[in-house]
Order: sequence, then C-alpha cells, then structure tokens
Amino acid sequence: MGRLFGTDGARGVANAELTPELAMNIGRAAAMVLISDEVEHPTILIGKDTRLSGDMLEGALIAGLCSVGANVHILGVVPTPAVAYLVGKYNADAGIMISASHNPFEFNGIKIFSSDGCKLPDALENRIEEIVLDHVVPYASATDENIGRVTYDTEAADLYIDHLVSAVDCDFEGMEIALDCSNGSSSRTAEKLFTKLGAKVHMLFDEPDGVNINRDCGSTHMSKLQKYVREHKLSCGLAFDGDADRCLAVDENGNLVDGDYLIAICANDMKQRGVLKKNAVVGTIMTNMGFNKFCEENDMHFVSTKVGDRYVLEAMMQEGYNIGGEQSGHIILLDYATTGDGQLSGAMILSIMKRTGEKLSQLAKIMERLPQVLINVKVSREGKLSFYTDREIKAEIERVSEILGDRGRILVRVSGTEPLVRVMLEGENLEEIQNLAEEAAQVVRERLA
Repeated sequence: MGRLFGTDGARGVANAELTPELAMNIGRAAAMVLISDEVEHPTILIGKDTRLSGDMLEGALIAGLCSVGANVHILGVVPTPAVAYLVGKYNADAGIMISASHNPFEFNGIKIFSSDGCKLPDALENRIEEIVLDHVVPYASATDENIGRVTYDTEAADLYIDHLVSAVDCDFEGMEIALDCSNGSSSRTAEKLFTKLGAKVHMLFDEPDGVNINRDCGSTHMSKLQKYVREHKLSCGLAFDGDADRCLAVDENGNLVDGDYLIAICANDMKQRGVLKKNAVVGTIMTNMGFNKFCEENDMHFVSTKVGDRYVLEAMMQEGYNIGGEQSGHIILLDYATTGDGQLSGAMILSIMKRTGEKLSQLAKIMERLPQVLINVKVSREGKLSFYTDREIKAEIERVSEILGDRGRILVRVSGTEPLVRVMLEGENLEEIQNLAEEAAQVVRERLA
C-alpha cells in the first residue's frame, strides 16, 4: 500500500483525515500526471455516492483539477462502475469516484480510474503521492483561458443502466426480488434497472439522507434482507454496498449466498456456455478453500491474488481471464466491465436462474463452503504499521498453523481500507477454528490496539 492510496483509493474520515485541502491537492497532482504534450487539457469525470461529505470533496477536487488546466465533467450520484464505464464511453482521460464504499458515512474516499476504465496503476498513484506528500515538483497553475471548465451531466445514470440492460440475455418476467441499496449509489439506479429487465422489485434502504449510507443495511449487514425475502416469499434478494461495486445475495429461503458462491455459479454457467476463457477463475487469498475444491471438481484453474479487486483485475488482464472476484462481493465480469459491478453481477445471477429454471438455493449447491471465521480487530495507526514486524504476532500465527496442519489455515492481514487487522481461519471443525481465531485476535489486540 502507498502512503495516500490503499487497496481501494485514498480513504479517511472526511474533513479530518481526508480534508478538502488534501482532496484539492490530489486533484491537482492527478491532473498534472495526466497532462502531456498530447493532452494539454485532460477531461476528468467525477462521480460520487450519497455521503454528506461528497459535495464538499467534489468541490475541492473541481478546484484542484481546474486550477491546473483540466476540464471536469460532473456525473452526480452514480455507482463506482458507472464512472469506470463512462470514462471509456466519453473518451475521457480519467475518472474519479468519491466514495468510501462499505465504510460508515463519516469516512470518504477518492478512487481514480485511468482512461481504460481501470483503477489507476500503482506507478501513477506513486507519482501523485510524490507530488502531494514530497512536493517533488510545484503545483502547476493555469491562468487566463487555460483554467479548466466544468460541465454537468444529466444522462450518466441512464447511459449506465442501458449498458447493463444490453449485457443481459433474457428478461426477468415472473421474478419477484428485493433490492437492498444500502442508502447508497444504487438508490439512483437499481429500481429502474431491474424493473426495465422485467422483475417485480421490493426496494429496501433506498432513501439516502447523507448519513445513513451502509447503516445496518447493504452487503455488510444482511440480516434484514434475509428476513424480508423469507417473510415475503420472494425469488431472492440482492444487497449492494455504498458505491454498488459489490453484491451479495439471499436465496428464497433467506440464506446468504456470498461472493464465492456467486462467482462459482457464474463461472460454471460460463463454462457450460463455452465462454469461460482459459477455463480459469481468479480469486484472492481470502477465497474459501471450498472454492478451490469446486474448481478441481469442475476442471477449472483457480488463480489466487492479493486481496483487492485491483489485483484480481490485474491478473485477469495480464492472462486473458474473464471472471474473477472476492468473497466480499466484488465480482469482475471482464466481458462487460473493468471493475467490480454489483448490479451487473446480480443481474447475471438472475439471468442464470431464469435460463435454467433453478432456484438460487439449488444453484448454490454447486459449492460446499469450508467453515470460516473472520474477526476484525481495531488497531491504532501505529499498530497497523508495526504489524509487519511484530514477532509475537508472527509466533502466534505459526502456532495456530501447526495446530491446523493440512486441516485448515490461518490468514492475518492488514485491511487496505480501514484501521483493522483481519484474522481469518478456515478448517473442518468450526468450534476449533472459532477458539483459535479468538486466541489469535487477542494477541493482535494486545500488541497493536
């Protein structure tokens, strides 16, 4: 991870860690990195989610970008994958999404996409960090007619919805579903999208007020959606996170269907239709071991990367794979999108249900999940940095690994987006891994909190 940019952009508490001054300087530096002999006035799109601080940071980014000569195209409230798609459609030089994804409302973030709709490469993020933090060059200053211009877009959400509709090969007539919009970006798009595709929709948590984004709802809080689907006897439910680049599902019985299951269902369908490139699926080190077994049993090659959808995408593009993602619900369908897209992956699951005539609970039987325990330990900023050199934590990880042997595994890692250390264990015996996880988490807490 860099000093400003983690695994998913620059992120922090708005107006405390991620200040307007910092946002303005990130905008300045980003434009300076993009300006060249060929592109004197780069065009940069800006989208945002529904957080209270979004307008403040948007204004700061506009000021920074325009002050060095970049033109800014404002998309308004849209999902993150809409920004990635529209960068290419509008032939823009970059796109910026103001969002902290699944984090509480007080956080916000800045994600930058390059002209190909992919998250900005590490090398360019490093150059931006050097300008902002190390002042390797002074900020450029445009004057007179060279100051950047601002335009406002009223069609962005509709263009994105039309793109998703074109990717689906059937209608959802006869399907009744619930959509949990997390009071975030999908509040502006999900109802229109899935209604346009023919489904009868029940909308949940689609009334953002600036501070209720992700609050006890969305892909990180599934219980209310599970209860609603069960009580109303619906076909299924889909839950998105704050910026709608994740999707988790609930089957007709109210059971959670996480990202690993959704990727397995999609990959199996793609293989049967002959469109799974290189017979491969990309996941991360957090992917459940049951997914590995699924791949072995279905003659698929499983490729594992570091945590973060940017690393999943990197492997996919380098090797020519067309599906990958994370257990958390980031699913990349590279034939249609260059980033995780919750609404796209949700629509694909519904299309598989419609074409096969199978319920989601039946489709999910394709994979058996190994018991897994995840404990998030809140740590200090200093603790997060010292994690990598702490000998007692290393010794605890080795102790647990020896106990589990080949019956399971332990993975302890620093979150790239939050002040957390994540302790994850998998194994055959749930009680055993729960106890071991709590012991390991306590060591982390004592050393780094």
